[in-house]
Amino acid sequence: MSKPDSDTIPWRVWTVPNMITIVRLCGIPLFSYLLLATDAYVAAVVVLALGGGTDWVDGFLARRLGQESRFGRMLDPLVDRAYILVAVVVLTLTSLLPWQFTAVLFGREAVMFVTLLVLRANGFEAFEVHYTGKTATFIVFMSFPVLVLAGLNEAAKVWALPLGWALAWWGIVLYWLAAAIYVGQAAVLLRRRAQMGK
Repeated sequence: MSKPDSDTIPWRVWTVPNMITIVRLCGIPLFSYLLLATDAYVAAVVVLALGGGTDWVDGFLARRLGQESRFGRMLDPLVDRAYILVAVVVLTLTSLLPWQFTAVLFGREAVMFVTLLVLRANGFEAFEVHYTGKTATFIVFMSFPVLVLAGLNEAAKVWALPLGWALAWWGIVLYWLAAAIYVGQAAVLLRRRAQMGK
């Protein structure tokens, strides 16, 4: 769950880490436009790689600079999730990802969404992001530009395709493992609540 001091963290927007997160957010429509509406595929790969590769930077700087904020804690995981979901949809539409992969990933998101709804309905806050989930997000992020490169560059396909899929499925396995951890934590909380109500 959220740390005990989460309510004491200031709600501030204009911090360096939050600006980085907002720039990453702006990269989502830019990547989609470059891949779907132009031939600037290299630029699309670069935008996607930067958006995923800098996932850890905002959180690191928030802690290092003493600029943690409730706004940042809310925005960062939302941007991560939006990046993954939009990238998956765009890559599926361009046939760079099969629908089976997309279904597995969206199934995980559905499990997390239902878990969050149940927690909220019982008066609990959302869980803090688990390191397993952060690692999974980073690996899945890194698989996307490699898969784009494999699909659009025949010369790179021989190494990029197996590397991209190795990263993608490794990330998905960790993604589901993180979901299992979250669901397990939620089950423990709800069980304790039920026992206290007896």
